[in-house]
Amino acid sequence: MIRVALVDDQELFRSGLRVVLDAQEDMVVVGEAANGADGLVLIHAEDPDVVLLDMRMPVMDGLATMRALAADRRADDVRPRVIVLTTFALDRAAMDAIRSGAQGFLLKDTTPAFLTAAIRTVHDGNAVLAPGELSRLLDRHEPGGTPTVEPPAEFGRLSPREVVVFARVARGETNAEIAAAEYVSESTVKTQVSSILQKLDLRDRVHLVVWAHDHGLPGDTVPSAPNGGR
Repeated sequence: MIRVALVDDQELFRSGLRVVLDAQEDMVVVGEAANGADGLVLIHAEDPDVVLLDMRMPVMDGLATMRALAADRRADDVRPRVIVLTTFALDRAAMDAIRSGAQGFLLKDTTPAFLTAAIRTVHDGNAVLAPGELSRLLDRHEPGGTPTVEPPAEFGRLSPREVVVFARVARGETNAEIAAAEYVSESTVKTQVSSILQKLDLRDRVHLVVWAHDHGLPGDTVPSAPNGGR
């Protein structure tokens, strides 16, 4: 059962979410809060698996709440996964929340089917923001990134094959697309992506895109591996 917490200042909106989520066989709403301060109390008391977090609330907004969660000393594997809720597709606050550890964002007018699928996705350890969408969000607020003459030192930890996979993930390609292009299985790609995330100390592939952008390493400028990395 996926335990979900709702943190949003609109009571009617929370009520609608609760009806949708409690109707799912694999989900239960464990509590609601109308601002971030109360949300933190709720999260620590109920230990939800997933938090739906509004960006604009009184007392303590969503970004401040996300930063407080990110500073929590509990291990990453027990910290709840967070989906940011926003009214605007290109929301700077949503981007900052992703940098602070959120697993993605959804527009508040999303469909019930998409919302429940997103909750299951983050509960399984993935992100709900497509890398391509994140790239557009980054370019909107921080165009171009900061080009580097040499990649960061930690980038050197990657094997030639992992450099190739890194570049494809940074371009927004899925595991299936990478597997087809590199003539390997999806499970192999999944293993390679996991290794890349561990070596670069990144949470997921969405944060890989952010890291690549911050270091001036979009997918089309990442150095190619020798002989294609084979």
